[in-house]
Amino acid sequence: MECILFDLDNTLYSAGLEVFRLIDRRINGYMIEVVGIPQDEVDDLRRSYWKSYGVTMQGLMRHHGVDPEDYLSYVHDVNLEGLLRPDPELLQSLQSLPLRKAVFTNSSLDHSERVLAALGLSGAFEEIFDIRVAGYLPKPYPEPYHVVLDRMGVSACRCIMVDDAQENLRTAKDLGMGTILVGEKAPEPWIDVAVPEAVGVPRVLGYWA
Repeated sequence: MECILFDLDNTLYSAGLEVFRLIDRRINGYMIEVVGIPQDEVDDLRRSYWKSYGVTMQGLMRHHGVDPEDYLSYVHDVNLEGLLRPDPELLQSLQSLPLRKAVFTNSSLDHSERVLAALGLSGAFEEIFDIRVAGYLPKPYPEPYHVVLDRMGVSACRCIMVDDAQENLRTAKDLGMGTILVGEKAPEPWIDVAVPEAVGVPRVLGYWA
């Protein structure tokens, strides 16, 4: 293996820290306050857009003419202070990996940089690939995976994907990538190995030895 791609939210930090819950509230607020969607319709619309497009933003772009940059700026305007703190153990773990490392996320670049800074991981990754990498198409669409692999200059079979979302890993596996699930969920058949937290990734690299 040559390259390893890490998801950001709920992967490099625990889902229990509830950063994504703050983003979730901002998404609802955007739909109600900016787009003008009645509050009692928001949950059903979000479920529909997630099912159809992978993220709420795509549904809002396609059906409500939402400017993706305005949306990204609004929903990621969350205060990380007190939620995330430097994680020297994770930094050491990442530095021990004998592979090129990049972040591959459905979040924005600005949010990614702020999260990495809060975790003490600034500079730990060669590159950050955000939701813009393939015209705002998110994981698990295959298009952003192809762009990321092309820009990293590696073939899928030489790359590992680390993510907390099993559907994102399913696309990775379909393309020929190795897959590592972060979290406590029972892994689906397309998951190669699972770890409770990202800090444990170096311990399972032997799977591809």
